[in-house]
Amino acid sequence: MAVRQALGRGLQLGRELLLRFTGKPGRAYGLGRPGPAAGCVRGERPGWAAGPGAEPRRIVFLAFGLGLGLIEEKQAESRRAVSACQEIQAIFTQKSKPGPDPLDTRRWQGFRLEEYLIGQSIGKGCSAAVYEATMPALPQNLEVTKSTGSLPGRGPGTSAPGEEQEQALGAPAFPLAIKMMWNISAGSSSEAILNTMSQELVPASRVALAGEYGAVTYRKSKRGPKQLAPHPNIIRVLRAFTSSVPLLPGALVDYPDVLPPRLHPEGLGHGRTLFLVMKNYPCTLRQYLRANTPSPRLATMMMLQLLEGVDHLVQQGIAHRDLKSDNILVELDPDGCPWLVIADFGCCLADESIGLQLPFSSWYVDRGGNGCLMAPEVSTARPGPRAVIDYSKADAWAVGAIAYEIFGLVNPFYSQGKAHLESRSYQEAQLPALPESVPPDVRQLVRALLQREASKRPSARVAANVLHLSLWGEQILALKNLKLDKMVGWLLQQSAATLLANRLTEKCCVETKMKMLFLANLECETLCQAALLLCSWRAAL
Repeated sequence: MAVRQALGRGLQLGRELLLRFTGKPGRAYGLGRPGPAAGCVRGERPGWAAGPGAEPRRIVFLAFGLGLGLIEEKQAESRRAVSACQEIQAIFTQKSKPGPDPLDTRRWQGFRLEEYLIGQSIGKGCSAAVYEATMPALPQNLEVTKSTGSLPGRGPGTSAPGEEQEQALGAPAFPLAIKMMWNISAGSSSEAILNTMSQELVPASRVALAGEYGAVTYRKSKRGPKQLAPHPNIIRVLRAFTSSVPLLPGALVDYPDVLPPRLHPEGLGHGRTLFLVMKNYPCTLRQYLRANTPSPRLATMMMLQLLEGVDHLVQQGIAHRDLKSDNILVELDPDGCPWLVIADFGCCLADESIGLQLPFSSWYVDRGGNGCLMAPEVSTARPGPRAVIDYSKADAWAVGAIAYEIFGLVNPFYSQGKAHLESRSYQEAQLPALPESVPPDVRQLVRALLQREASKRPSARVAANVLHLSLWGEQILALKNLKLDKMVGWLLQQSAATLLANRLTEKCCVETKMKMLFLANLECETLCQAALLLCSWRAAL
């Protein structure tokens, strides 16, 4: 029936096209309708027998009509799918909006260091120290993140792998974390500090700088960094301000050289610096993985969260450029499932004027931090007058490397000896195999993300869709003939189930939150690309 309808519509289109472009009716080419057995109007030949050679022409145009009909049917199916995806996306974009800022009830407070009660050190890195903090009588909606018990407390801004850190247990009385930047060369004026450390402010909320002198100049600067829209898998800076450097617990032992001379005679730091206020998270991803071994399914969801965060950065024209397990924070949902948050934006590329295409004119151009997890197109780049580094898939490559840690292996780009790989020189064949317990789809995806050529690598959005389909789309992938209409039906089922699950539970579990993110970022084209990738991988097994 579908073929007959397509043929009929195609023949009609064929007649219309022929009339439009040749001025002759379709029957002149054997596309007319057959008349009575005895013929038709006097002097006119029946449409099905238009003289010598009519039969071959009729066959050709029947095929032409059928092709046109099928093409139009495919186009109509595609339009329906795109429309459905847009409608679903609109619904879940509204549902996935971030909750209120924990400090919203104190909109004009929290911009002075004196307003906070600062506790013990959480951690320190190469450019900052982080302390637990609180404000007296915080609003009830600012809840303390669930601790993992054996895991040390942790805030953003710690060192790279191998650097020693002092950690303190996160106390329930300190739901916030204050990151104090070390100011060696930015000067002591607020405006100079904000401009020099502007990358740290990329994930700042709209009101984070509302009380700071120089904030207007910073936000209106045409060459300033972008302001990142909120995302559940990316850290949010709640307050940012400059203040005099205080003598905090452990400062004289942990970082005496960066203190100002008034606090330490041999210190090299300026007397004023930048402070960032954020939520206090229990631990980093590296600390979580030291104490826990997530199941393959849970590990897949953890990797998926990183891809969702990276995709959001790419859509905003921002590259993190320093992804590593120490720069990813973890909190647990009521069921004990980890929720991952990308932090530490001090090395990010967030320039409005260039986007993700960094002109690389000399070796003095900053390519980002953490050389071990620098994508091949970045680590092998050579400067030149027209050289440009494309960062659009660099963070996705780093997620592929971090996946080894999430699935219980040593990161091959950190390992020692013969197992050690360097991003500038490794070959795909050298990549170690993931455990057999890891789903085949995930193993294929990790290898795809670690392709040396960025053009062969899936984007973060396509990679995230691959994991979504692998986790929750088995019923649609099992179909021998995958059609867009079937895909739309599955998406509608997923939408209804996710909305219901979200209403039935007081607090969203990790799985429901991931489904809502997937549906809020739904694009027909990237979803189809992910489905085709999965089908091709499975067919090759």
